[in-house]
Amino acid sequence: MVFAHDTEEALIAAAALANTAIEPDSLTTVRELDTFYEECGWKGRHARTAAELRDVRSLRPTLRSLWLAEVEEQVAGINSLLREADALPQVVRHDGFDWHLHATTHDQPLATRMAVEASMAMVDVIRMGETQRLKTCEADGCECIFVDLSRNRSRRYCSTACSNRMAAAAYRERRSESDGEEDGQ
Repeated sequence: MVFAHDTEEALIAAAALANTAIEPDSLTTVRELDTFYEECGWKGRHARTAAELRDVRSLRPTLRSLWLAEVEEQVAGINSLLREADALPQVVRHDGFDWHLHATTHDQPLATRMAVEASMAMVDVIRMGETQRLKTCEADGCECIFVDLSRNRSRRYCSTACSNRMAAAAYRERRSESDGEEDGQ
């Protein structure tokens, strides 16, 4: 494990949230927000309203820009998000996980909790000098962001689908080149 469990979960959720904005937008309805909430394992207050959806959607460009920024810009953005949320770090233990930090309570608005959890996770990334783990998919035509949790920081693609697509394209290219060489003999 590269980071603590809560840091990994928050980074994965932040990337997933930011990636919902990539066309086609996959977070346009309250029902889609419900699904996202459940898939990412969020707990606590979830109003299931258009206003909540709007607030969560408005967080996406901020998270994406933090992901892609240089460290100094990340720190400024993180500090801003934490100030806006009146974040108050607290040591907690729950759901079978040992002691870790939370900076909001479960009754805060969902978008606030998402912003704070992502910010706290990015603090860990910066403190550990691991910002190179915040990546953009290298697959042609993919703009997704992801956190590279591999041991040697070698992950290049956001998903198995992108990895397989690029491997198939490389295979076709090699086959094309070898077929061309055989034709030239």
